[in-house]
Amino acid sequence: MRLTYTSDLWWKNAVAYCLDVETFKDGNADGVGDFRGLTQQIDYLAGLGVTCLWLMPFFPTPNRDDGYDITDFYSVDPRLGTLGDFVEFMRTAKDRGLRVIADLVVNHTSDRHPWFKQARSAKDNPYRDWYVWSDTPEPDDPEQVVFPDKENSFWEFDKKSGQYYLHSFYKHQPDLNVANPEVRDEIARILGFWMELGLSGFRVDAVPFLIENVNPKLPSPHDFLADLRAFMGRRDGGSILLGEVNLPYKDLMGYFGGGNGTELTMCFDFISMQRAWLSLARCEAEPLASALRARPRPPKDCQWGMFLRNHDELTLDKVTDEEREEIFAAFGPEKTMQIYGRGLRRRLPTMLGGDLRRVKMAYSLLFSLPGTPVIFYGEEIGMGENLDAAGRMAVRTPMQWSPEGGFSPAEPDRPMPGGAYAPDRVNVADQKRRPDSLLRWFQLLIERYRECPELAWGETTVLDSGHPGVLAHRCDADGASVVVVHNFTDTATDVDLSLDDLGEHVLTDLLTDATFEVARKGGVRLPLDPHGSRWLRAAPPKVAPDDASVTSQ
Repeated sequence: MRLTYTSDLWWKNAVAYCLDVETFKDGNADGVGDFRGLTQQIDYLAGLGVTCLWLMPFFPTPNRDDGYDITDFYSVDPRLGTLGDFVEFMRTAKDRGLRVIADLVVNHTSDRHPWFKQARSAKDNPYRDWYVWSDTPEPDDPEQVVFPDKENSFWEFDKKSGQYYLHSFYKHQPDLNVANPEVRDEIARILGFWMELGLSGFRVDAVPFLIENVNPKLPSPHDFLADLRAFMGRRDGGSILLGEVNLPYKDLMGYFGGGNGTELTMCFDFISMQRAWLSLARCEAEPLASALRARPRPPKDCQWGMFLRNHDELTLDKVTDEEREEIFAAFGPEKTMQIYGRGLRRRLPTMLGGDLRRVKMAYSLLFSLPGTPVIFYGEEIGMGENLDAAGRMAVRTPMQWSPEGGFSPAEPDRPMPGGAYAPDRVNVADQKRRPDSLLRWFQLLIERYRECPELAWGETTVLDSGHPGVLAHRCDADGASVVVVHNFTDTATDVDLSLDDLGEHVLTDLLTDATFEVARKGGVRLPLDPHGSRWLRAAPPKVAPDDASVTSQ
């Protein structure tokens, strides 16, 4: 019997694309991206093959933290358009079959939010308990300060009201008190508002910070996540919460909500991401292979979010100091490339020296690892960073549409990279015309990933490749198998795999159409180019590869 999967679990094999409206496309010629410009590019995104758009914050903001300091959760930043523009964007995205999720940033507000202005006006103000206050600053762990170059404490004295308020991030971002039932109800109203306008879910920012500050005398803070998930489920059974939970696996699993997955629908896999970079630095498979072997399976209807880079720095907090220095030496040896002493503010192509073979192999690895791939805008064309920009803003430069830039007819509000990664060398228009471009490679990978439900739904086994520089794994679902092999080295090699239960099957490379016969006893030899990759579907003799796949609806 073949498995069929309900569309309510669309996230299991989605392809998510993270973008910032402000830097994607300018539709009114003022140098700032907006919803009108984004709507104009929906066909490009649909043609790329992505199935879910993740929008970074687009709410009204003083913009002291690139939109993560919010003053109104129920509107659109005027620089980016109106609610009407948002609704038109949502209609167009839905028409192209694209789902949309947005950042849910409710750990804190801007200190200019009306709630905080009320809260700091007097200790007996009704909004006072919407934030976390103390007469004395509680002990800090300097190692836990998120922005050590800007802050040295989680507490800030408010002269007006004579108490300290908690801020897990910048001092201009006071933490909301989610232990307060009124705050919880308000957050649910925020979710309900945007879901009514069409959102299919939210990427929840800094989840551990969101619930760790709950009063310990109250019920489990995880109840808050479960309540949000239940609320969303009543509104839309296919809605999701994608959590930013950068914790060890044993601590992270609780954020899924136990075996039934009653809290977060998806969690980003920060550990596999960091181990992948260590593998890339060493040209060895074992760091990533060991992480995949150790990673627990999520609850039945939950999923891992897989990524190599995102909108923040490349955080390296889950590797040892020595391993971090290895990665720094390989991919960011200059101090200007590093941030906070624990991460890199670079994009993947520049870290890999612009070597297209390595870049293509890295993204092949991303799409074939078990989970849902999440990509950051511009990755599909190999955009670089601008190290002249401050901090994380280095990787948040305008999208490069044409040799002239193409982002805006006006001067972009943010400067683009120069040199080898300037728009005249890296842009969408040129790569659309080149069959060997990175853009075309992304389209192929996305197409093949969508054709291989085994990668997302199946049971994953890391195989012994017999070569320290080669990672091999297989994904099996309902009798169908896909075997994936990646060469981390710059030397061509042959690897011998043992596939005992696939004796006399034919392996068809879904990336090249090459075929390999598995011997009666299950052995097969696979040639790999330098930084080569193969996605191999197993099929019995005389059965077409497509007919050997899992049925997915």
